[in-house]
Amino acid sequence: MNPTDLRDAIPALDRTTYMNTGAAGPSPARVVEAIEECVEYHEYEAPAEEGMYPCAFDVFDRTRETVADHFGVDAAEIALTQSTTDGINRIAAALDWERGDTVVRTDLEHSSGILPWKRLKRQGVEIEVVETEDGRLDLDVIQEAVRDAKLVCLSSLTWTHGTQLPVSEVADIAHDHGALVLADAVQSPGQMPLNLAEWGADFSAGAGHKWLLGPFGAGFVHVSPGVEDLLEPAHIGYRSVEDPNAEEYAYEPGAHRLEVGTVSPAPYAGLAEAIETIEDVGYDAIQRRIETLTDHLKEGIADAESARLLSPREYESGLVTFAVDDPDPEAFVDELADDGIQIRALPYPENAVRASIHVFNTEDDVDELVAWL
Repeated sequence: MNPTDLRDAIPALDRTTYMNTGAAGPSPARVVEAIEECVEYHEYEAPAEEGMYPCAFDVFDRTRETVADHFGVDAAEIALTQSTTDGINRIAAALDWERGDTVVRTDLEHSSGILPWKRLKRQGVEIEVVETEDGRLDLDVIQEAVRDAKLVCLSSLTWTHGTQLPVSEVADIAHDHGALVLADAVQSPGQMPLNLAEWGADFSAGAGHKWLLGPFGAGFVHVSPGVEDLLEPAHIGYRSVEDPNAEEYAYEPGAHRLEVGTVSPAPYAGLAEAIETIEDVGYDAIQRRIETLTDHLKEGIADAESARLLSPREYESGLVTFAVDDPDPEAFVDELADDGIQIRALPYPENAVRASIHVFNTEDDVDELVAWL
């Protein structure tokens, strides 16, 4: 499958110039068809065949395998969740916190990487926020901040600038000081290859509804081997334990202890199909096209009188943030939407808006946006 084939397979693109994948990506028809087929089989066929629960479990197992293969890890290290926020909360709630423990996070985290730690302040957990500059993280500052930390939370790609943060380097520093690392990985899969085993984070949380072009409701958490022993999940159910009928329960080995109970298998069928679609296109083609198109957009921003680039001039990701000469960037985004162009406003930096360029976009898409600047 080439980028043009993918574009033709996404029905939403018939009606809009879509450059907001960093928020949510429109699914190809084959992903939606996989969801529909899963629902129909689960509801129409499975009751008279293997049963509805075994059918759902088969989908979960296949999806874990697909997710694990995509990230170069073992399926036992993957837990299926509903979203990135859900995954981070499951980790936050499963760790044993004591008054005086410290969580270190950057100042560029999404609410997913902020709110769970704010909640822990009620238990006496302290939060240290590491400041960044233009989307960059100073490792010397991290070195100092993690000395007494229990956990470090950072994004693999900043949602505000599209910069890549040095997850591996931060993990090495944190581990040297006995701290755990949780990575918000949601902006990376689908636009760049990622081997979680090589990354080195103890926990990584993501979801399929952005760059992977999957449906809402299907996320995942990766738990590094052995680290699951530190997790005592806040919620427990028949999917969390080896034998739900045993007198004394024992958690499932690996990451599966983070899964709880009955959920629809359909979003996970869609996630698996979405991953296979991305793999059919291939990350070489994806990165090459995103780099070419983001470079074209950045050139247009540089030539514009009413915009200023905030993301790095050199390619790092498909997220391109720029400031507009408008005191109300949300109104600017609404005007674009009225013209059929979808991007988004950001709460910070000041007057910032963000375009997300994916492999299905074209030079014409970029030119439509630049014409507004």
